[in-house]
Amino acid sequence: MTALPGLAGMVEGESMSDYEEGEERFVPIGERLRRAREARAMSLDDVASQTRIPMRHLQHIEQEDWDALPAPTYAIGFTRNYAAAVGLDGPAIANELRDQIGGPRRRAAPAPEYYEPADPARAPPRSLVIIAIVVAVLLIGGYVLWRNTLGADPAAGPEQTIEVPEATGAAPDNRQATAAPDLSGQTVTLTALGEVWLSVSDGGTTLFSGNLATGQTYTVPATAVRPLLRTGRPQMLRASAAGRDLGLIAPEERTLDDVSLLPQDLAARTPGPAPAQAGPPPRQPDAPLSVPPPTP
Repeated sequence: MTALPGLAGMVEGESMSDYEEGEERFVPIGERLRRAREARAMSLDDVASQTRIPMRHLQHIEQEDWDALPAPTYAIGFTRNYAAAVGLDGPAIANELRDQIGGPRRRAAPAPEYYEPADPARAPPRSLVIIAIVVAVLLIGGYVLWRNTLGADPAAGPEQTIEVPEATGAAPDNRQATAAPDLSGQTVTLTALGEVWLSVSDGGTTLFSGNLATGQTYTVPATAVRPLLRTGRPQMLRASAAGRDLGLIAPEERTLDDVSLLPQDLAARTPGPAPAQAGPPPRQPDAPLSVPPPTP
């Protein structure tokens, strides 16, 4: 008989435990979350900082105002993260909420890490994103155009090319030229730029008559008093005296007669430019051209 009170106590104890556990099941989800939060001495700000769920959504969860949340998916996800933050079984409470507000039920087995869906209130509108992309493209295009036109003068016309004539042996204009050096007593040398026939005479006496090959030279004797040149290709003869280039005898092919070969006369005239079809640059002959002295 003494065992009956103990047995009755055990039965009574087990019945009370079962009753308390069953009573806990009927506590609303929002109330359970609030109790767990307060048991951990956490504020809604602490939960919001930990879960990154907006404060207003946490308040709606504790008040079980599910319609105020964006959608059932957001409500279930926010509630699951809230439960895990305060030490409750997040997946179990999420499944319980699905049964309550609708939606597919997940397995009770541990699922992959849940990523909180973005808050639609924080996401920018699609039109705003498109406008931002268009503005960015316009800015980049404007910057590239500005760099391409950097330093350009819009008022300036097309670039003009100033042609500078090539330097020739021609003497400058007499009005601008300085006084020619005194070449009196110097000998004149004729250099052939191509095959050319010429005749040099002095006072009716022929000093030389014949052809010069390209690069060959003829030097007028220093004893000549009034040497004169005759040739049909004056553009192939370049004159020099005392190391000074006196230019071409004439710029074009024509017959010239009685051209003075005195150095001062050649320096005083305006020699012509070298022809475009001129041969290779003058070369010194292997041996100077030998001209027999005039016969008395």
